[in-house]
Formats: sequence, C-alpha cells, structure tokens
Amino acid sequence: MTEEYKLPDLPYAYNALEPYIDEATMKLHHDKHHAAYVAGFNAALAKLSEARAKGDFASVQALSKAAAFHGSGHVMHSLFWEIMCPAAKSKAPSSGALYDALARDFGSLDAFKKHFSEAAKAVEGSGWAVLAYEPTGKRLIVLQAENHQKLTVQGSVPLLVLDVWEHAYYLKYQNKRADYVDAWWNVVNWAEVEKKFLAAKK
Repeated sequence: MTEEYKLPDLPYAYNALEPYIDEATMKLHHDKHHAAYVAGFNAALAKLSEARAKGDFASVQALSKAAAFHGSGHVMHSLFWEIMCPAAKSKAPSSGALYDALARDFGSLDAFKKHFSEAAKAVEGSGWAVLAYEPTGKRLIVLQAENHQKLTVQGSVPLLVLDVWEHAYYLKYQNKRADYVDAWWNVVNWAEVEKKFLAAKK
C-alpha cells in the first residue's frame, strides 16, 4: 500500500526569517495551511482509490481536481520552505551556472528579480510566482500560478517559488503584497536554488 504524504518539518526555526517573515505567520502557514493541503491530498487520493474499487467513476472529475489543487499546494509549499533561509545566509549569486542562465534568459540577475517581483505582485487572486526550468527549450521561465496548479507549462520544473496567498503575509504586511514581495528577497536561499537548477538540467 502506498504511504500517505506527510507534512515536512521546516528546515529552520519559526522565527529564523525574522524580520522579513514573522514567527506567527510561519507557524500559521506551515502548521495549519500546509498541513491542510497534505490532508486534502491524502483524502482525495483515498477517495479516488475507493471510487476505483467500487467502479464509481462518476466522481473522478471532482476528485481529480481536488487532488491537483491539494497536491500542488503540498509540493509548492514544500519547495517554498526549502528555498528560503535566514537573511545572514542569503547571498545572491555573482557567478556560476544559475547566474549565467539568469543573465542569458532575462538579461541580468537584476532584470530577473524585477520580472519575478512584478509577476508575484500581479498574480490575480491567490497564487504563486515561479521561476522554472523548461526542459524542452532548456531555458528558465517565470510563471504565475493561480491557486497552486493553474497556468502551468507542463514539464517545467519549479526552482524558486513565492507564495502570494494572503495567509503568507497578511499578519505582518496586511494588504501590502508589494512590500512583502520586496522584503522576501532578503531570505532567498540562492545556493539551494542553484542546486535545484543543476539537478533539473540533468
């Protein structure tokens, strides 16, 4: 029997990203919101298994939609925690494979950051900004993901994601999403992003 998905531990303390992301938000975001996506994903998969066993395929469409939403929520949040770190450890690249790819595909690191920031600030409703590796063209692209799963370029590998659902920032930044996006760059774990980029290219 396939194991259920589990909520991963944070790779740092709840207060490690202060003052840019506050401890209260991290506890709520990880322990409640992410946990709910894990539970929803497991529930949707269990119900799909039950439907198959009963030969009740009329429910597949709704359950597939639930699995995509909650499963993508789990995957995106798991990645989100990994690509952040305390500000003291956040060092933007000045050379290397990721730096060169960003310069090639966006013009410069600074141009990429501006592009990504504007994508994050302009997501309609709830969603994410995503830097992804697109393997067909072997290039980096910036996407907006509405909810967790919409507007995806199939086959692309997310490398750097920014959650702009209100639960990610509202306790500290209230309705000032732009301030949250600008502050978030201080806690990006660039070394982890480059690691994921190199793995995606293989």
